[in-house]
Amino acid sequence: MAKRKREVTDDVVKTNKQQPQQQPSSPAVKKSASSPSSSSASSSAPITLQIITGSYERVLHGITATIPQLSTNENTTENSSASSEVKFSDTFLFSAHASAIRCIALSPITTSDPSQKVLLASGGTDERINLYHLSATPPPSSKKGAVSIPTLAGTTITENPKNRELGSLMHHSSSISALYFPSRSKLLSAAEDSTIAISRSRDWTVLSTIKAPVPKPQGRPSGDTAGPGEIPAGINDFSVHPSMKLMVSVSKGERCMRLWNLVTGKKAGVLNFTREMLQEAGEGRWSSGEGRKVEWDAAGEEFVVSFERGAIVFGMDSKPKGRIMPQPPSKIHQIRYVSTEGATTEGEKAEDEQPNNILAVSTEDGRIIFYSTSTLLPLSESANTTTTTAPSTANKPAPTIPLCKPLAQLGGRAAGVSSRIKDFEILSLSQSSDAGAGAADTQFLVVTASSTGAVQLWYLPLSDLDPELDIGADASTEAEAEAESKSKSKSKKSKKSKTSKDANADADADVNESDIRAPTTPSSTTTATPASTGIKQVGHPLGVYDTGNRITCLRAFVMLAPQPGAPDNDEESLEASEDESSDDDDDE
Repeated sequence: MAKRKREVTDDVVKTNKQQPQQQPSSPAVKKSASSPSSSSASSSAPITLQIITGSYERVLHGITATIPQLSTNENTTENSSASSEVKFSDTFLFSAHASAIRCIALSPITTSDPSQKVLLASGGTDERINLYHLSATPPPSSKKGAVSIPTLAGTTITENPKNRELGSLMHHSSSISALYFPSRSKLLSAAEDSTIAISRSRDWTVLSTIKAPVPKPQGRPSGDTAGPGEIPAGINDFSVHPSMKLMVSVSKGERCMRLWNLVTGKKAGVLNFTREMLQEAGEGRWSSGEGRKVEWDAAGEEFVVSFERGAIVFGMDSKPKGRIMPQPPSKIHQIRYVSTEGATTEGEKAEDEQPNNILAVSTEDGRIIFYSTSTLLPLSESANTTTTTAPSTANKPAPTIPLCKPLAQLGGRAAGVSSRIKDFEILSLSQSSDAGAGAADTQFLVVTASSTGAVQLWYLPLSDLDPELDIGADASTEAEAEAESKSKSKSKKSKKSKTSKDANADADADVNESDIRAPTTPSSTTTATPASTGIKQVGHPLGVYDTGNRITCLRAFVMLAPQPGAPDNDEESLEASEDESSDDDDDE
């Protein structure tokens, strides 16, 4: 035993003697090894989403979805493994209103302060607006902050002690229809009493009230013969311009949209929907013709008004520039603009060129269709699409508003989604990337909610929508190129029986001949167009969570990573956030 101990000690001495010779190279090795690990940790950092849903059952449901590692590969095997790793957890679940919840709004979030509080407002048919404070960071994993409760359903419950209820607002006399936070210090609320109220978040006092006129009854009993609530009235939706100085609203029973000056709080104008415009938007003879949803783009250069089965895109001059008609026809539930700020593809955007806007539309058949509102199809294709889908409209005049180009679709029967998508949210992950990220590096997480109670997560890179998309390309140039390619294909089909000498004719002559023969050929009005078929399927499913309630509205945001030296006292952080909001109000 003594000899063995001496041998071990001798070996240790030998190794200790050899260590000083390797010390100069060891720090360099450690630094090189630590740098990739830190980069991989940052790239594979878990992403936590806070999802809030409202339902017909009066339930306000808060869910956190944690994605340990976001898989960017397109292989189905890797996507299926990634979907199993998404962890859902309930943060709050209670009956917030006395009746159905109709709308939810969240205050804007800044990435600089993880200790901030997010304001949540929910409105229902009980004339109430409930207010809450939500934490911008996920609940701590320690036993002090997070309480995990076992359930019979198998879902985990992680209660965040920083989520608090503030109170209720009751300054409306009818059902709440829309809520919006233009900034952290202001809340705009619309109701069926035809009023839009502007409240201050510091003390929740109503600063101003905008009153929209009640529409006159058309084809309905009036006077003493009209029952209570017989005449449809109220604000359906509104949207605030990014400059915070202009607002567009659509109301029930009105075939028009109203412009409001938020600086003076007065009406700025009324734009009526013409009969031809409504017909091209899919509104029939017995339709109400009222706008259902309205949305501004991020640059404030255009806005879209959706109807029951179509939508019209307007420019800053309030003139229609394009229309959206889902194919096959389906009812529209929600519209959202996709934020493509900082994304460039083939070349840098010039100052004179318009930015490319992508509009997402959710339909009754479980699809989210993405359209490019800057790229318009020729009017000939728009007329062919109308004739193909509705043969009875052949005698009607040709459309004057071109169709927007469909880029791709998410969900639908091809992806196993057949129930309607009531609401959805598109969250950009480019904020955490480098400032010089391109279009290929821009990634999105799409959160969809159906009336069956299913909340589903999708991964969507911007390159999947249109990899050859040129930001700021002229719409007319692309439309002419598409028309030329289509006419060439038609001319080639019609010249199969001709000689080789005629087949090798000039391309310009082929275009002219195809244009002359197109009106006389009966098959030219029934050919499939890109607007009706050929839309590619995008989106990689990550996970599904069943809430058990019929969802009416949804909001979500990407939670911020907590700071290591952040205070754990909730009261101190709450007072600090209130002081910051009061300082912002004083500055305004």
